[in-house]
Amino acid sequence: MSIRTILFDLDGTLIDTNDLIMESFLHTFQQYGLEFTREELLAFNGPPLKETFENINLDQAEAMIQTYRDHNLHHHDNYVKAFPHVVDTVNELKDKGIKLAIVTTKMRKTAIRGLKVTGLYEYFDTIVALDDVFNAKPHPESVLQAMEILDAEPDTTLMVGDNSHDIEAGHNADVLTAGVSWSLKGREFLQQYKPTYMVEDIRELLSLV
Repeated sequence: MSIRTILFDLDGTLIDTNDLIMESFLHTFQQYGLEFTREELLAFNGPPLKETFENINLDQAEAMIQTYRDHNLHHHDNYVKAFPHVVDTVNELKDKGIKLAIVTTKMRKTAIRGLKVTGLYEYFDTIVALDDVFNAKPHPESVLQAMEILDAEPDTTLMVGDNSHDIEAGHNADVLTAGVSWSLKGREFLQQYKPTYMVEDIRELLSLV
């Protein structure tokens, strides 16, 4: 049975926000007199900000989140761009009648901004963002919510992402999964989570459907 629904993570999968995220974390930690290595910063890329900052300093977490978001939004449009071939591929998937959704741990407002800046917004049937769910990925709630909205079946649904929690959320929702090799954390890291597919080029999705 062929794939009829594709759920995409956003940052690091469709749009390149890697530099923006790293700079926002660096800025925030500098404001609070904290230092982390690049490897440690990479580990913060993906999980919800609340989880990351609460693990660092529970008392200052809310203030740190606000510092991060202020910096991120202020510099957003100067950094964000779609990865190669993403816009054309998503356009072609839409033309083929594939149902498309964004499933992200970003807040809805910021996710929409990223989609609009990169010219991707019009192609997606729905967006499930962090403020739409009680439980972020790797919990399956956001994946299941997107599937319910799109009237999708697990065996014809694919979750595509650049991080472990994307693949785990897909597994937890019993859907097919695809890791992207351009993940900042690297191909080998993602393969540990046993995605159904490893995509080297986003255009490979066209042959999967």
